[in-house]
Amino acid sequence: MANKSDYFGLGRVVSIILAIIPFTAWILGMITRFSEGKIVAGIIRIFGGWLIWVIDLVLMIVSGHILRLLNI
Repeated sequence: MANKSDYFGLGRVVSIILAIIPFTAWILGMITRFSEGKIVAGIIRIFGGWLIWVIDLVLMIVSGHILRLLNI
């Protein structure tokens, strides 16, 4: 069974490729947080997503998941 990653259950390699592109990582991170029902975290990603991008990229490579700073 393939190891699932954060971006909609896509494979880890595909998620890393998508995370490398800043605009795609920003949009997918925002959509992922909204789909989890984390409205505040999604709104923060709308305005601060560019700052979170580098952390998301590192975490996606290391663990296969994006940053989950807020669980609100």
